[in-house]
Amino acid sequence: MMEQFTYDNRIVRNFAFATVLWAIVGMLVGVVVAFQLAYPQLNLGIPYTSFGRLRPLHTNAVIFAFVGNGIFTGTYYMLPRLMKTPMWKRSLSNIHFWGWQLIIVFAAITLPLGLTQGKEYAELIWPIDIAVAIIWVLFGINMFGTILTRRERHLYVAVWFLIGTWVTVALLHIVNSFSLPTSLTHSYSWYAGVQDALVQWWYGHNAVAFFLTTPYLGLMYYFVPKAANRPVYSYRWSIIHFWALIFIYIWAGPHHLLYTALPDWAQSLGVVFSVMLILPSWGGMLNGLFTLRGAWDKVKEDPVLKMFVVALTCYGMSTFEGPMLSLKNVNAIAHYTDWVIAHVHIGALGWNGFLTFGILYWLVPRLFNTKLYSAKWANTHFLIGTIGILLYAIPMYWAAFSQALMWKEFTEAGQLKYQFLETVTRIKPMYIFRSIGGTIYLLGTVLMVVNLWKTVKQGIFVAEEKAEALPLKQQGVPATYSFWHAVIERRPMRMLVISLLVVSVGGAVELIPTFLVKSNIPTISTVKPYTPLELQGRDIYIREGCYTCHSQMIRPFRDEVARYGDYSKSGEFVYDHPFQWGSKRTGPDLARLGSKYPNSWHFRHMYAPEEISQGSIMPSYPWLMDNEIDTSTTKVKIRAMQTLGVPYEKGYENLANKVLLKQAEEIRMDLSQSKIKTQPTKEIIALIAYLQRLGVDIKKAPESETTKLH
Repeated sequence: MMEQFTYDNRIVRNFAFATVLWAIVGMLVGVVVAFQLAYPQLNLGIPYTSFGRLRPLHTNAVIFAFVGNGIFTGTYYMLPRLMKTPMWKRSLSNIHFWGWQLIIVFAAITLPLGLTQGKEYAELIWPIDIAVAIIWVLFGINMFGTILTRRERHLYVAVWFLIGTWVTVALLHIVNSFSLPTSLTHSYSWYAGVQDALVQWWYGHNAVAFFLTTPYLGLMYYFVPKAANRPVYSYRWSIIHFWALIFIYIWAGPHHLLYTALPDWAQSLGVVFSVMLILPSWGGMLNGLFTLRGAWDKVKEDPVLKMFVVALTCYGMSTFEGPMLSLKNVNAIAHYTDWVIAHVHIGALGWNGFLTFGILYWLVPRLFNTKLYSAKWANTHFLIGTIGILLYAIPMYWAAFSQALMWKEFTEAGQLKYQFLETVTRIKPMYIFRSIGGTIYLLGTVLMVVNLWKTVKQGIFVAEEKAEALPLKQQGVPATYSFWHAVIERRPMRMLVISLLVVSVGGAVELIPTFLVKSNIPTISTVKPYTPLELQGRDIYIREGCYTCHSQMIRPFRDEVARYGDYSKSGEFVYDHPFQWGSKRTGPDLARLGSKYPNSWHFRHMYAPEEISQGSIMPSYPWLMDNEIDTSTTKVKIRAMQTLGVPYEKGYENLANKVLLKQAEEIRMDLSQSKIKTQPTKEIIALIAYLQRLGVDIKKAPESETTKLH
């Protein structure tokens, strides 16, 4: 006997509207920070609009607000229909929606305030991290409750990708977020130096893999066949795609750290598994494109299918380019340049953006029982968006090759041919073109918003969609049901456990030896903990997002050693919570900056960079000359460092502020010799102390220690 039930479209509508809202916000901030690189005066000389604070806002808004809401929009629509049952608990759906939006709002407030943990894609402060974990768990409970109460025996592969996504994101987020709070808004990463770098990029790479990729593959396997009205090309391919992808992806994180102080064996593992990723990734892309075979006439007219074709093409390009970037000879050119920026935006704008747009164009008319207001506008959006992607990416590739080749060029006399600043000013026109491309892409999104709004206005919302299906107990097992279907697909909790085991293997093999085998991180006797003033200055450096433009990692290349100094060793970073190796050099590397310039140079450089370095695109930081160092936090910060294993002597926290003020007074006195008047308690003093410390310890180390293999 058929059972009748309804699908709740309200939660789908809410997430769809949130997706559109945060798309505009995230992309608008992206356009602003893009123009700031070409026109630094757009930083406005105030802290809340400086590049270092807005850039994390942009990445978090696009990843977790726009893409995150896009994932939930598709999931809350397709999961009930695939399971032939309503979502398990409507209350959990609503808590999930409002909780996620609240997290995004708090992120949008805290990041411009400089409240950050200083780790890419994981900047959010510890209370927000906890909130993310809670909401994610509630989402998982609701998802699995729905699966366990289903009326469809078969778990379609799109559901597999949702299960793999949920368990892996939970694992990644929890492991990477371990930190020791010093206040409600500040904490130190539980890990330090090399270990922190490995954990962070195990997380960072797989945040791309399991938040920007696998859930969207689940959406692709549902919405592409639906929009084309055709079955998926090969279900067998989709199963291989899933298991191969979730096993291989988790190993690839170290390819972000090639030629760094990370142990060579970990780098090699990252390279091997990154190259292996091509096969399952391209298998999935081709499976999606081949699903459209026989529907090409429809593709020419249907903007939804056009969006899907470009999305799948960009997925294929990104998943070919990623493994290529993991090859050491390619990485030697690409890393720290705009090549990586182009690469991630091909994925974000093309794969995530266009797939989301196509889903919204297909979904919103069905939610409101009407037709899309204007297919012509949607086709125009497709054209505008495609042009925007090309205008964004091509100049970034051009800039990357230009800068990388200029970095490495020597004169006939064996001297570096270009100063670092020359390599920046040469590519400023490319930054302008990139900004124009981003603006065009944003305008296409605005056109979509208007189109969808008019679609909503002309339709009538279907809040409860009626459906019916046989209860599971009345359904027989198909004769074609395979052994693996019976073992896995009929037992979702077993699939959850198996997925967890599959994704845990790579992380365990890479992370555990780095923590337990001391020879992976040889110590250097001259490397000492930061003084209290330097520690405060380091926190200011992180607060201002300096890691978004500067690296602190000199690779063992002739040009880098000639430009910056001796290459970086793993033992240098044992007291760095968090690490600050960076991933992009918009400014020069700072690993050996200490004692290179006088204190007065740093003061003037932070106040008016272009006066010190003509043509600089670095923003100014005048507020550092006015803000007071918060010495009330010094004691608890030293205690936290002691808890994390930093060898401050017992009772040092009680003397810390006295030591801080003594060092600050020395810097103030030195500045006064250059006719710079300031107070020893100003933040600029602490930042100068930190910058002057960088690389100083390693310069004092015996040659036998600095030549250790890393």
